[in-house]
Amino acid sequence: MLAGNYNMTCQQGSTFVRLIEIEQPDLEADPTGNTYEPFSLTGYSARMQVRRTIDSDTFLLNLTTQNGALIINPTAGDVNKISINVSAATTASVTTSGVYDLEIISTQNIVSRVLQGSFTLSPEVTR
Repeated sequence: MLAGNYNMTCQQGSTFVRLIEIEQPDLEADPTGNTYEPFSLTGYSARMQVRRTIDSDTFLLNLTTQNGALIINPTAGDVNKISINVSAATTASVTTSGVYDLEIISTQNIVSRVLQGSFTLSPEVTR
């Protein structure tokens, strides 16, 4: 699975919420790969880290399904959605922009990067 590119902007001190939909080419219906279908995330976990640079040893944000910041299939009937939820207190502690990627992990421990890009911080004025 090739990762999509999506640049995010986070407003420091505000609750950060994004809903990500994962899709895959529907090659059975359209061999050209131009038609997409939901990619079932049933049984998957997810993780996402934001770092100042790709080479940074420390992270600015560490979001996982285990710590509740990422929720897979947040609404009944969803099969291909990941909700990113970061509290206002947590975004207030972020002090710089960076880069991120989002990975999903299957029950067989197969890791796939599904999204990547820049993570731009819009600094808070009102504190």
